[in-house]
Amino acid sequence: MGVLYDYFRVAGDAAAVQLMHETEGGPVAREGATVDAIDLKGIEPVVTLGRLVALAADVPWDAGLVDTGLLWSGGEEGPWLMSIEDTVRDTLASITGGERSAWLSAQWGRTEELAWDGPLPDDRMLPAIEEIAGLARRARDAGEHLYCWCCL
Repeated sequence: MGVLYDYFRVAGDAAAVQLMHETEGGPVAREGATVDAIDLKGIEPVVTLGRLVALAADVPWDAGLVDTGLLWSGGEEGPWLMSIEDTVRDTLASITGGERSAWLSAQWGRTEELAWDGPLPDDRMLPAIEEIAGLARRARDAGEHLYCWCCL
């Protein structure tokens, strides 16, 4: 079993932490969820999602590109809640589909973190790109922020 990652949007850090209390530590993306959330199992924010952010922003990836802040911890073995900077939200929100998304999917699917068993088919990452870009657009348009819930 891999590491689980849910991405969601709420008004601010206090609302995100409150959600952890309401869900007894998550998961956030589940049937009957009270927030706009997506499940991106295996897509962690700093490196794997960071590679997509770098491609979308046309900048080199580095470990500081997607800066997360730990907001809540369920202990040594998790789960954990991290905030994601608004600059990352806005970069993801700028991905609007079409040829650009197709190119991003092909390139992202060739990164070491995703292509550990060889390059992925060019369109394999399109659904994940559409989900995270859509969530980011909805967050930006509502003046909300992105968060990542993680569990082993």
